[in-house]
Parts: sequence; C-alpha cells; structure tokens
Amino acid sequence: MIETDPHRPPADPIAEGARARNQGRPRDACPYPLNSPERTEWFEGYDGAPADRAPDGPLDKG
Repeated sequence: MIETDPHRPPADPIAEGARARNQGRPRDACPYPLNSPERTEWFEGYDGAPADRAPDGPLDKG
C-alpha cells in the first residue's frame, strides 16, 4: 500500500476537485491560490466541465 502525505498537494488538481465534490466538500474549499492554473483545473474537476468550453445547450433545442 502506498502512503500519502495529507498535507502535500495532489499531483492532479482535476482529480482532487472531483474527489472534493464527491466527498461533499464546498466549492470554496479549493486549496489553490486565485488566478493559478491549478485552481482552474481544480474547478474543472469539481464542476465536471472544462473551463474553456461553453456549457452544452438544452437537448430539446434542435
């Protein structure tokens, strides 16, 4: 079994953001500084969508 240090930032901010949402942590629990690439990636994982892509439109619109 691999030991991990809980105080060390994860290697993958996207995975950490997704894990935080899955654990019920609030969106403002992001540990990365404002305007950092890691913060953007963390929110991508938390929200489940790339930050540079517009949201999908409704499916009932043709």
